[in-house]
Amino acid sequence: MNRTVIGMMSSYVGLNPCSIDWLWNQAKQPFGQWDRIQILANAERPDFMLMYNFHDFPQVPQRHWNPLKNQRRQKQFIDLQTALEAKRRGVPPERTLFLWREPPLAEIVHKNIATYNQAKPYCHYISGPDDHAPQPDYMPAIWYVNNTFAELEQMPPPPKVKPCSWITSGIDRTANHRTRLAFLQLIHESDLDCDFYGRGLPTWAKASAINNKWYGMAPYYYNLSIENYADNDWYVSEKLWDSLLSWCLPIYYGGSAADKLLPPGSFLRLPSLDEKGLQYIREVTATPDAWYEAKDAIAEARQIILHKLNLVNWLAEYVAKF
Repeated sequence: MNRTVIGMMSSYVGLNPCSIDWLWNQAKQPFGQWDRIQILANAERPDFMLMYNFHDFPQVPQRHWNPLKNQRRQKQFIDLQTALEAKRRGVPPERTLFLWREPPLAEIVHKNIATYNQAKPYCHYISGPDDHAPQPDYMPAIWYVNNTFAELEQMPPPPKVKPCSWITSGIDRTANHRTRLAFLQLIHESDLDCDFYGRGLPTWAKASAINNKWYGMAPYYYNLSIENYADNDWYVSEKLWDSLLSWCLPIYYGGSAADKLLPPGSFLRLPSLDEKGLQYIREVTATPDAWYEAKDAIAEARQIILHKLNLVNWLAEYVAKF
């Protein structure tokens, strides 16, 4: 059976150049296969191209009074165009998809809009989790627990030995980031039994760095899944998928997208990032009762993530329309 090959290009540092096995752990068949498609990120001549959080589009240079500078700028522009065409590997715009993952935070929304516009000459389908995107939509699910698809699909709940964890980062570029860090400090200074994991966090957080999120979630009944953006109907990120795939009951702070995508009872709503929110977490995590009550809903949500929301399945459904 002939398979449709999907290549990928991205501006994510960790994916550039893209490794051939990107997303293979999310595919239900070997070598990144899902039904009639195969993910081969660096395939030489793919049938479709996925631009995934790609923002390295050539910018038309502004003219300068100095002719030599104009020549240099024009040459740089042409070089960037040539490099982009090489990355596109001959895939036409009608078979190129652009998926953006950045939330429309007030400080960066203008950059998101500019990127959507820059993608238009190269892509037929341009989507992002905000109303400014040409095709507003939820982000197809990716996750950062490094278990195989088969393991995640078939595993029972792992042993739960601790109440609660939070995996986050020390990024503080926006007001929303700083609110999250202030809540982290509030929890740290309380008597709440919660373990912190992540990179770039302040030293007072006493957080541990981990390479596989599974180890910071699977042994815990509850996980704090706190988005950097919670103000529209589209944005929901891997924070929720990672938690559920690790068989945690997420205590979730985010927008309404999660309510539309997941079954009722599969996560709890954190009311706020303040003393009220802290008290809510304290009451829930005092016993594992809520986790036991939610176990069936968590199991259902996991299968929805793996089979329906999964980016690989999303790509298979998109290609099937051609």
